[in-house]
Amino acid sequence: MLKLCLIGLGNPGSKYNKTRHNIGKEWLLDASKKYSANFVLKEKIQAEIAYSHSDEILWVIPNNFVNNSGRTLTKLMKNINIEEDKIIIFHDDLDLNPGEVRLKEDGGHGGHNGLRDIFEKTGSRKFLRMRIGVGHPGNKEMVSNWVLTKFHPTDKKYIDSAYDKCTTVLDLIFNHEFSEAQKILHTK
Repeated sequence: MLKLCLIGLGNPGSKYNKTRHNIGKEWLLDASKKYSANFVLKEKIQAEIAYSHSDEILWVIPNNFVNNSGRTLTKLMKNINIEEDKIIIFHDDLDLNPGEVRLKEDGGHGGHNGLRDIFEKTGSRKFLRMRIGVGHPGNKEMVSNWVLTKFHPTDKKYIDSAYDKCTTVLDLIFNHEFSEAQKILHTK
């Protein structure tokens, strides 16, 4: 029985590798290696998927662009019997500084077009979210370009440290010990 589904948002294609918008996808792909999760393409849901933990944990990397992520979530929820509150979406977050990570339950999209698309297409906001700080360019007009650029080396150091912190709480998350994971992630 499926206990949890992890979804990493990011754009397809190598030109988007290591960009701010792809951090959810890249963190999930990297973390999955520890659990020997082997991804296979599932055209039906427009994603690559893998299982771990005796098929209780599902890892999902959508094949569509971030701003169209709702397509995969809709197909996934239609084809796999899982409640929204057992889905964790890993995504970039402009409202958090590089190095900050928050596990959030429910809430709005905060201007994130991928989350907006997911909420609109699924009709739900009950997803858990791993918010990964990528910082803000300081000007709203620059956001679209900002999320498609790579991290400055100084920020990369903070991002790597946050990733390490995130991977230490994955086993807590897999056991649905969300408040314990939040205590670790939210403490500086």
